[in-house]
Amino acid sequence: MKKQDILENQVNFVYLALGSNLGDKKNNLNKSIDLIQEEGIFIKKRSKFYITKSWPNENFPNFINSIILVKTKLNIAELFLKIKKIEKKLGRTKSKRNHPRICDIDIIDFNGEIIHRKIGNYKLNTPHKRMHNRNFVLFPLFELDKDWVHPKLNKNIVILMSNLTSDQLLGIKIAQ
Repeated sequence: MKKQDILENQVNFVYLALGSNLGDKKNNLNKSIDLIQEEGIFIKKRSKFYITKSWPNENFPNFINSIILVKTKLNIAELFLKIKKIEKKLGRTKSKRNHPRICDIDIIDFNGEIIHRKIGNYKLNTPHKRMHNRNFVLFPLFELDKDWVHPKLNKNIVILMSNLTSDQLLGIKIAQ
């Protein structure tokens, strides 16, 4: 009989960033949320939808972004693979970096842990490497947790937001 690992049934709290800048963007994000729930991942909170310009090429369509807080018994590798499956199911295809996409789901924070792991051909880093510089992550994350602290930088989200440029602060709005 296999001995059960103490962490095997641990509940994990994870912030996921959702983004879309192709097609019916709000519908794409709502579908991704539905598919996440269909995978048995419980959504505890979700932010409003936020609109930002595409980066680094502002000629691409604007993005709609959101953050969700989920609760799952999946480990980070299992969750990551489910996310990739969901992106593919929604029609995401391999494209150049920062090019328009139907759906993008990133693990922003996994239990407040610092994780660097290779999963197949992917490099997974949490917290997400550039999240602290991105208004489309910080604003919705702040909406969900005003006390959140960046695990690696050990800085509160208010401090991170105060480091954004005026263009970044003005370049985001709530989607109607």
